[in-house]
Amino acid sequence: MKELIGLSFEELQALFVACGEKPFRAKQVWHWLYHRGETDFDRMTTLAKDFREKLKSNYTVSRPQVIKALTSQDKTRKWLVSFEDGGRVEMVYIPEEDRGAVCLSSQVGCAQGCKFCHTGTQKCLRNLTATEIVGQFMLARDDYHEWPTPSDTNRMLSNIVFMGMGEPLANFDNVAKAIGILTNGDGIGISKRRITVSTCGLAPKIPKLAELGVKLAVSLHAPNDEIRDQIMPINKVYPLKKLIDACKTYQKNLPHRQFITMEYTLLQGINDTPQCAEELMRLVEGLEVKFNLIPFNPWAGCPYKPSSKNAMHRFAKILEDHWFAAPIRASRGQDIMAACGQLKSAVAQAEKK
Repeated sequence: MKELIGLSFEELQALFVACGEKPFRAKQVWHWLYHRGETDFDRMTTLAKDFREKLKSNYTVSRPQVIKALTSQDKTRKWLVSFEDGGRVEMVYIPEEDRGAVCLSSQVGCAQGCKFCHTGTQKCLRNLTATEIVGQFMLARDDYHEWPTPSDTNRMLSNIVFMGMGEPLANFDNVAKAIGILTNGDGIGISKRRITVSTCGLAPKIPKLAELGVKLAVSLHAPNDEIRDQIMPINKVYPLKKLIDACKTYQKNLPHRQFITMEYTLLQGINDTPQCAEELMRLVEGLEVKFNLIPFNPWAGCPYKPSSKNAMHRFAKILEDHWFAAPIRASRGQDIMAACGQLKSAVAQAEKK
């Protein structure tokens, strides 16, 4: 039984043609899968009955299995999901007043080992497939009853961020394929400008994101190589010069003007001084960037502490006085361990059982 979710439109069309169906069948089925979110072939009533029987006999339409779902006091929602081989990831929905972002995972675990990130303490077991990546978003749509696909004007699950478990650029091909499915206008139809891919710094892959037309966020977290080497092992492979050069190439190759978001977690006494802020501005010269200053979310066993509110606001003011956008992100979902850098706890607990 072949899974249909995660096939590109071209693959779906070739599949049906190979089994003797007309090419237009692919568009019909695509509409049911990605516009209406249907998982039952019997309910795909615009399809001929014999074709529905063929679909039932040869194909499946599935979702990741929900092991546990939690909702925070601030309405952030987190799912622990399992795939066919037992691999587990967490995914998060962060609602705003009239919209919201679904934070998708791209790997089972993470190999990057950033010292302040709870997810980074978990081994990377494998890449997720396009089926598993797209399935996460469709599961969230199921949960929030957003089928058929709503228009952009009333869509609550309006944005997608690849900031969950794993390094998206280490799984570039599957992430790119998933983005192609998620942005297809005949189905889910998320705008490319509403999709952000975050990387800790796999410099060679960054320029390729310009081909996809999606937004880039860089987990920077340090103004110089000395500090970044201490907290982010990837920096020893791709130091800041290579990372910044890759960002410049990405920005140059975009068909439209677009800022890069520089994610910066503030750690007490490590990277939160005025000198760090001054050095950070020099580092990004030649780029159009905005900063996203992130309060550190503590977890058991981590040696780092959050910066004080005074230090965070002082850091932000230095950047803002030089015309950089530098909001301090309000931590969401801390009470269910769904905040930035906290995705691991439920996965680890499930694996122990």
